[in-house]
Amino acid sequence: MENTTAKQLLTGGYCNSLDQYSRFVTREVKIGDVPMGGNNPIRIQSMTTTDTMDTIGTVEQTIRMVESGCEYVRITAPSMKEAENLAQIKKELRYRGYNVPLVADIHFTPNAAESAARIVEKVRINPGNYADKKRFENIDYTTDAYNAELSRIYKKFAPLVKICKEYGTAMRIGTNHGSLSDRIMSQYGDTPRGMVESAMEFIRICEDLNYYNLVISMKASNTQVMVQAYRLLVETMVKEGMNYPLHLGVTEAGDGEDGRIKSAVGIGTLLEDGLGDTIRVSLTEDPEFEAPVAKALADRYSQRNQHTSSAENFKLKDLPYSPYAYSRRNTHAVQHVGGHFHPLVMLDVSGENLKDPFFLKEAGYSYQAMLDKYNMADQACDLVYLGDELPSFTFPGNLAQIYNYNTWNKLKDKQNCFPLFTLDEYLENSIHDSLLNLVSVNAADFDLSKLTTLDETAVIILESSATDHMTVQRLFFTSLLNAGLTFPVIIKRSYPALDADTLQLYAATDLGALFTDGFGDGVWLNAGDDISLSLINSTSFGILQATRTRISKTEYISCPSCGRTLFDLQETTQQIRSRTDHLKGIKIGIMGCIVNGPGEMADADYGYVGTGPGKITLYRGKEVVKKNVDSANALDDLIGLIREDGNWIETREIH
Repeated sequence: MENTTAKQLLTGGYCNSLDQYSRFVTREVKIGDVPMGGNNPIRIQSMTTTDTMDTIGTVEQTIRMVESGCEYVRITAPSMKEAENLAQIKKELRYRGYNVPLVADIHFTPNAAESAARIVEKVRINPGNYADKKRFENIDYTTDAYNAELSRIYKKFAPLVKICKEYGTAMRIGTNHGSLSDRIMSQYGDTPRGMVESAMEFIRICEDLNYYNLVISMKASNTQVMVQAYRLLVETMVKEGMNYPLHLGVTEAGDGEDGRIKSAVGIGTLLEDGLGDTIRVSLTEDPEFEAPVAKALADRYSQRNQHTSSAENFKLKDLPYSPYAYSRRNTHAVQHVGGHFHPLVMLDVSGENLKDPFFLKEAGYSYQAMLDKYNMADQACDLVYLGDELPSFTFPGNLAQIYNYNTWNKLKDKQNCFPLFTLDEYLENSIHDSLLNLVSVNAADFDLSKLTTLDETAVIILESSATDHMTVQRLFFTSLLNAGLTFPVIIKRSYPALDADTLQLYAATDLGALFTDGFGDGVWLNAGDDISLSLINSTSFGILQATRTRISKTEYISCPSCGRTLFDLQETTQQIRSRTDHLKGIKIGIMGCIVNGPGEMADADYGYVGTGPGKITLYRGKEVVKKNVDSANALDDLIGLIREDGNWIETREIH
C-alpha cells in the first residue's frame, strides 16, 4: 500500500513552512469512532492513575477525564491480568454510555499487548523495552549482529502487528528518551537520532507487514531533545514516503506552574511548526486536570488561518541554523546582555508604586528597611522598565533601570540607568549611553539596512504586531543571521487580555519556541493589570528553565502517575519539593515505578524511584546509591545524598 500523500507534501525538512502557519497533513488513523490525523482536529488525551484491577475506580476516573475533555483514555496494562481486565472496564464504560476509545499502555510484556489488542481500540508500545531487557550495556555491534537483533525483534513484534490488523486496532509506537534499548544506545547514543531510529525500526516492520494504522511519539523530559527528535522523525518519515500522525507530549513535566510551562514549551514549539495530531500533557496531578491544559494549547491553532504551503516555501538547506541541534545564536556582549551571559529577565514596573521599595519583592528583591538593604532571590529580574516615571528610593545596585529616551536624557544621575529608543529615535539623536542602549524594533515591519547602522552598545527589543508573532520574530532572527549581525536581542511579548493560566501557556509557546532554536538573549513579558508582577517574573524564569537556557531553581522530573505507581506521587512530589526547592540548578527525578526509572529520569542529578510497596531506590544520575530504602526514611536519605555532594546554594544578599 503506497502512501502518496506524504510525497505530495515535503521532499525533505520537518514542516511545510517557516514563514506562515501550515499544518502538516498526516495519514488518517482510525481509533474507534474518533479518527486522528488527516483533517481532523487535534485530539486530546490523558492516562488513568488508578489500579487497572480496580474496575469501578478506573471507570469513574475515565468518566471524569472524558468530561474534562479527553477524547482518548490510556490505561496501563503491565501484565496479563490487567490486560484481560480491560474488557471489564470497557464493558462497564459502554454500559454507562461512554464510547471513548481506550488505549492500553504496554512496556515489557508482549503477551499483555497481544491480549489488549483484541479488546481496546489502540495499544501503545515502547520500542525501547517491548522486545528488549535494558541492561545499560555498551555493545560494539557488527553489521551482521545488528541485523540479527532486528530479525529477533521482527519475530517478537510481528504477532502483535497481525492481531492489530485482524481486530482493526491502532498502535502508538512511543519512543521515550530515557528508555532507549542498549542496541540503539550503542549505535546512536542517547540522542534525538537514536530516538528516531528506535521508532523507525518498528515502523518499517509494520509497513513490511502492510500495517499502517500507526501513531508515533518522541517523548523526553528535556524539551530541546523532545523538539529535535520530533523534527528529525518527520524529516526521516518524509524521506521514506511516510506521514503518520504525531502524538505530542513532554514526559515527566512535573506539576503546577512548572509542569504547564514546560509542557507548553515543548508541545507549543511543535504546534507552531504545524506538527501534532494529538496532545497529552503529563502533569503530576489528577489526570482530569491535564485535558484542559492540552485543549487550551490545541484550541489556539484551530483558530489559525491555514495557509497552503509546499516544499517550495521551505528550503532547509537555506536555513542559517540547525533546527535539529541546539546552538545559541552568536552575539557580542553588551554589558551583561548577550555573549556568554545567560538570558536576562526584564519587567515593566512603570505601573507600580515607585515610592515604595517593597513591591520589588515580586521581582526577586526583598527590601529590609531596618538594615536598608535588599535580599536577592535566585529568580531576581535583571532589568526594570520605568518608562517616564521616576522612583523616590534607591534601587538595588545591580538592577538596571530602563527609561524612555527623552526621560533618560533629562536624568541628572544616570548611574545604572539606560535609555530605550525607537529605531528612528536612535538614528536621529546623537546622545546615546556609552555602555548600553535598548532599541525597539517591530519584527513585522523593520528595515534591515537601518539595523546595520547601530553601534556596539545597541541591544534590540524585539516586538511584534503580527498575528503569528512567533513566526515573524523567528524570521527576524533568521534575517540577522543571514546579515551577520550579532546584536543581542531581548524578546518582548504583550498579552493584555489573557488570564494567568492562558498567559503562561501562550508565552511559553511563543517565547519557548524561539529559545529552543537558540534565539533570544532576554525575556520581556507584559500582561494586563490584573496579572501580578510576581507571576510575570516567575513565568519568565520558568520559560528559560524549561528551555534549559537559564537554570534558576530546582527542576523536578516527576512522572504523572499511573496504575503501576507504587506510592502517592502527588504527595511525595510535594514533600520533596518542600524540602529541596531552595536549591538552584539541581534536577531531581521522582518516578513511581521502575518502568519510569532510571532511564526515564534522563539527565536528572538524583532519582527517587519506587521499587516495591513501601520501598524506594535512590540514584545519583543513573547509578544506584541505595536500594530498597523504607519510604519513611527515603526523603531524609535523598537529602543526605545531596548534602554529601555539596549541592546546596544559600540565599544571596546584595546592597
